[in-house]
Amino acid sequence: MDYQQIVKEIAPCGLDCQRCAAYSQGEIKELSAQLLSKLGKYERLAKIMSAKQPAFAHYQSFKDILTFFSQASCDGCRSNASACPVDCLAKTCHKEKGVDFCFQCKEFPCTGQNNPMLRKRWLQKNNRMKEIGVVEFYHEQKKLPRY
Repeated sequence: MDYQQIVKEIAPCGLDCQRCAAYSQGEIKELSAQLLSKLGKYERLAKIMSAKQPAFAHYQSFKDILTFFSQASCDGCRSNASACPVDCLAKTCHKEKGVDFCFQCKEFPCTGQNNPMLRKRWLQKNNRMKEIGVVEFYHEQKKLPRY
């Protein structure tokens, strides 16, 4: 994977957009759509299964979540079609500063990322990219769960 392709998949903050449940071209969307297709009209069997396994009584909720995942429409934080629910300054700041990732900015770490939970993850990811490089960081992230 080359650097420019990685820039398309990794957000300026360091999160992997491609593995996000909301990403329009992501694996979660694809696998959810496949599972929905494979299950077909499982509702009938779920009703029967609920007699032995009560969790199946909630099959419709499970199907609703799969349907939601299968309709993901976010094109990533760098796009104009970003649907990320997180209000992150990095989405716009990196453009203003002319960098691909926050750690590349001369002001890093700045005070712009002030949400304590986001700040901790933002610092970890950007410090790791700075330490091992963007390409190695990308390969390292692919081995980890997204959430």
